[in-house]
Amino acid sequence: HMAAGAVAGIMEHTVMYPVDSVKTRMQSLQPDPKAQYRSVYEALKRIILTEGIWRPLRGINVTMLGAGPAHAMYFACYEKLKKTLSETIQHGGNSHLANGVAGSVATLLHDAVMNPAEAVVKQRMQMFNSPYKSVLACVRTVQKTEGFGAFYRSYTTQLTMNVPFQAIHFITYEFMQEQINPRREYNPRSHIVSGAVAGAVAAAATTPLDVCKTLLNTQENTALSSVNISGHLSGMANAFKTVYRLGGIPGYFKGVQARVIYQMPSTAIAWSVYEFFKYFLTKHKLEKRA
Repeated sequence: HMAAGAVAGIMEHTVMYPVDSVKTRMQSLQPDPKAQYRSVYEALKRIILTEGIWRPLRGINVTMLGAGPAHAMYFACYEKLKKTLSETIQHGGNSHLANGVAGSVATLLHDAVMNPAEAVVKQRMQMFNSPYKSVLACVRTVQKTEGFGAFYRSYTTQLTMNVPFQAIHFITYEFMQEQINPRREYNPRSHIVSGAVAGAVAAAATTPLDVCKTLLNTQENTALSSVNISGHLSGMANAFKTVYRLGGIPGYFKGVQARVIYQMPSTAIAWSVYEFFKYFLTKHKLEKRA
């Protein structure tokens, strides 16, 4: 499970990384006039034409570095807890409560590894006119100016978004598997479809939390000063109020299109790669032995 999870995590994050870069920019509450985009396609085209072909991939190396170990722990923890809880709650059957709880607990481990890499360094590298020349420069500057705590400042906020996201994601995935793959055999098409649906549902439902998380991670000074807020924002409640003051109700759904477009293929890739390696590394060998 750890090996399959690590490969799935790296694949998921690298293949969809350019769309993730667009999503981060589109969630900006008061973007630079040169960084205002109407759609994901238009944003990617403009970023490549004006900032260079490699610009949408800025920060990908730190994401790859964190994705392997984070997803290894994430999937291994999910599988172990799902099995244990399902046996307790429903005597070996498929319990949606067990799936939700297992996904939520697995998220605590995943985010402990991914938060500094993805939420802090990656998002700052992705922003328009990012002042950081490299990942290392970004890490040093954040450490020097904001202290080590900055890397985990948004950890609890990340969890308030990711725990509901992963609970919805895993419950939807397992529910879809029940409908289209009831015998739970290795079936690439069913894993792709279930993964895509689960990603889309979870992404759309948790977009307001993601907008608040992006604000907290990037600490947009221009956005904050426009409503006379100085210093740092702390906590989800403050972020929610600020988003409302800056963009009203529509502000909570900024970047929803990019988020769903990113999550659908990304969760489809993650589940199909994960299920393939899980089958290849476990069931395939057991069948050969038999």
